[in-house]
Amino acid sequence: MDDDFDPQPEAPEAPRDDMCCSSGCQPCVWDDYNEAVADYRRKLAAWQTREAARQAAANLGN
Repeated sequence: MDDDFDPQPEAPEAPRDDMCCSSGCQPCVWDDYNEAVADYRRKLAAWQTREAARQAAANLGN
């Protein structure tokens, strides 16, 4: 496997409306989804920082 392989994170898929029973479950599928979105956003920001550094390094080589 290539050590430079660093794909952009993928956003989590939102649950279908019929997946929530609306009974106040803890955690609700929407709670899990919101947590996954927050994690995705953190990972995406870190990836964007790494990608900007890679682009800058590539431009220095040109």
